[in-house]
Amino acid sequence: MQLSERTSTKAAASGGVVPLLEAISISKNYGGVHALKDASLYVQPGEIVGIMGDNGAGKSTMVKILSGAQAASAGEIRISGQDLSFRNPTDARKAGIETVYQDLSLAEDLDVLSNLFLGREETSFKFGGLSILARRKMASRAKDLLGEIGVNVPGIRDIVGSLSGGQRQGVAIARAAGWGSKLIIMDEPTAALGLQETAHVHDIIRGLKARGIAILLISHNMKQVLELTDRVYVFRRGRIVCNLITEQSSADEIVSYITGAR
Repeated sequence: MQLSERTSTKAAASGGVVPLLEAISISKNYGGVHALKDASLYVQPGEIVGIMGDNGAGKSTMVKILSGAQAASAGEIRISGQDLSFRNPTDARKAGIETVYQDLSLAEDLDVLSNLFLGREETSFKFGGLSILARRKMASRAKDLLGEIGVNVPGIRDIVGSLSGGQRQGVAIARAAGWGSKLIIMDEPTAALGLQETAHVHDIIRGLKARGIAILLISHNMKQVLELTDRVYVFRRGRIVCNLITEQSSADEIVSYITGAR
């Protein structure tokens, strides 16, 4: 089943539920190249929304705009009905949007604890440029956070580079979910994982949904999208060509939009 963007957004609003995220008529130009053209999407609280499309379809550009890494050439972003402008990723994080990139952006030479608090270190003492980290408090919070998300690691003092791919992915997700996040953007979260680790990451994603955290899932994995998402957007040549309710759709229908058969 395909829903028009305008109709579906109005339906959400008329039901008294303001979308957590609305990207309205987003366009992005690189000189004469139009990476995105009038693309609109929305995400409700606690909803898992998939984004699919071939390479170069505009998915990564949309992610960069929503995460604050790039500015749109035109369009609006609304968070819980409020118009916002992201100048950088810090602005997006303050609005409750965290991003887990495909490369995870972890410091592999540091331990799990340091990665969870990277850029958000807590201190017990500050004097001028001198500060002392509140390591005991950070360690307690790290253990609670990993437990809440369902991430299993040997220990918070273990070096991230020594962990398995699934464990590293779990640390990246826990870091994103640990700071009052409303929406987590995940870019190909299981692309380099085996079946068992993929299943565990899927459990983590379902757990986030149960906690009311929305997920925007960029994936080429059709099985993953069909199993996890509530809706799926398909990007093609810089445009969003459909917004499908997943349980009322099929792999064949989604592929037909990706390839342009529809």
